[in-house]
Amino acid sequence: MLMTTASPARPRRQRAAAAVDGAGPGIGEAAALYRLMTWLSPAFPVGAFSYSSGIEWAVEAGDIVDAATLQDWLSSMLDGPGFCDGVFLAHAWRAAGALDDALLREVAELAAVFAPSRERHLETSAQGRAFIDIARAAWSCDGLDRAIAACDGSIVYPVAVGVVSAAHVVPLMPVMHAFLHALTSNWISAGTRLIPLGQTDSQRLLAALEPAVAATARRAMAASLEDAGGASFRADLASMRHETQYTRLFRS
Repeated sequence: MLMTTASPARPRRQRAAAAVDGAGPGIGEAAALYRLMTWLSPAFPVGAFSYSSGIEWAVEAGDIVDAATLQDWLSSMLDGPGFCDGVFLAHAWRAAGALDDALLREVAELAAVFAPSRERHLETSAQGRAFIDIARAAWSCDGLDRAIAACDGSIVYPVAVGVVSAAHVVPLMPVMHAFLHALTSNWISAGTRLIPLGQTDSQRLLAALEPAVAATARRAMAASLEDAGGASFRADLASMRHETQYTRLFRS
């Protein structure tokens, strides 16, 4: 639940610590919702529409042919890369909120090397860079530059979302759900264009994946960094094979 506005007199460290996992005072509920809707909207210019996370190859290979097979594929994606991204987002948010620069740098470095292929690394790092650049330009706030500097290098997409939302003291729980919803929606959008699917089927699929998204959010919130990992080998192979796919609409 998004909470009411904290007293301006409280130090930022105390406000962030109180907002742990969405259970304390952060910014106002309306402001938090407004920012999340903006940052994780398809209209926010991070270029998400140009990536398919290997779905394009899976369609060409015949692994995905309709809404049912896309749902199975995305359930596996949520259990693998989706879960890992959620873990990195949560730990980046907590480290940035606690002003723990050493831990934040560790999270950023680990997340950057977790991509299983060159294209997936391009996808997450390019979106992370765009997210940070736009946040600095349009949504700057106290502490944001410090948190970005603490990452000391490339900031991948889930870490970027965690850092920016922590700097704005947006509670973690709604950030996690909004991020995973945006990730899933983008995957479905890629499938809609590639299979293709109708808009109604796409929305049915998004509704059907709601329990999986919620379960992934719960797991990611409770996980340690050591828990990050998955076994979505076919999706990883799809991402690698997309690099040499002859005809492509997407960058990954």
